[in-house]
Amino acid sequence: MRIRAVMALLALGAFALTACGKAAGPAPSAPAAGAATSGQAAGPAASGQVPAQSGAQAGAQRPVRDVSVVLDWYPNAVHSFLYLAQENGYFEQEGLKVTFKMPAENPTDGIKLVGAGRETFALYYQPDVLVARANEQIPIVSLGAVVRHPLNAVMARQSKGFKSPRDLEGKTVGYPSIPLNLAIVRTMVKSAGGDPDKVTMKDIAWDLIPAVATDKVDAISGGYINHERVLLEKQGIPLTVFRPTDFGVPDYYELVVITGEKTAREDRALVEAFWRAAARGFADMKKDPRHALDVLQKHQAKEFPLDREVEEKSIQILLPLMDPGDGRAFGVQDAATWRQVAEWMKGQGLLKGDVKPDEAFITAGG
Repeated sequence: MRIRAVMALLALGAFALTACGKAAGPAPSAPAAGAATSGQAAGPAASGQVPAQSGAQAGAQRPVRDVSVVLDWYPNAVHSFLYLAQENGYFEQEGLKVTFKMPAENPTDGIKLVGAGRETFALYYQPDVLVARANEQIPIVSLGAVVRHPLNAVMARQSKGFKSPRDLEGKTVGYPSIPLNLAIVRTMVKSAGGDPDKVTMKDIAWDLIPAVATDKVDAISGGYINHERVLLEKQGIPLTVFRPTDFGVPDYYELVVITGEKTAREDRALVEAFWRAAARGFADMKKDPRHALDVLQKHQAKEFPLDREVEEKSIQILLPLMDPGDGRAFGVQDAATWRQVAEWMKGQGLLKGDVKPDEAFITAGG
């Protein structure tokens, strides 16, 4: 899971796939039907709101349907709820046969393939949904928020002595080729009373961990608190971490599930069935995180074997960021969040075309 290519779409050409015709990770992250109206909160049905027998009954009443899900990165802790839903038969009870896929080549595979109707669902990022719709006119919508708050953060060795992002003036911040990170750092430094123009931004690709470990840069943007931070601290490198939302960046959804507008409009029952099962998987993930990781490890990619210690720390960081709390449904999305993020991105020059944030997401729970 990773904003590996958030805003990579800015560098893409026009959308080449016909409408009907991943998030990437580090090397070893007419309006659509059901769009929320002004002030309306949107989101899928919570697992507690969907009787367990309803899925089984539904599955018995219709033939099994093949469904594909393109992951944002290699299988890791954040995907546990999906693998639990599969392991515990929740997708099957909904009449679904689900296949999980890693991004094949390009980090934006999920967005492009779902937009073209060649894959059913994908995990990706809220900022990318807005970029895809505004800049590339790719017909996708978010159906549920998986990680409700940013994982991306500015990190530096504690020994640097930074007390706030303002201290980055005159320093070098490494980032992974993604314009979003430039906007995040500029916003944070300005919010802290500093001058963003006095910060040197250096593209270090995905060498985030070695850049910190070897003092190649003074700080990084684009590292995740549940991955880079965990790995660096495991190496004995204590960090100072500045969260974007503490310094002027709106509280965006780090990870969402997307589908095509056509699927959302014409096959709503499929979308709702998928999310009912996924929500039940999240309930199980919360109840027994260790078992969730046991299930996940059965599906780890051979190319990217999981470090159990890292994933255990990761899932503990993720769970409170995935749970909307206050009895709200898993995945619920707020119109205000979409509007605030879109407004900020527009102000940062990240959205080139017109965007209607209320049309970028749906209420999967009906």
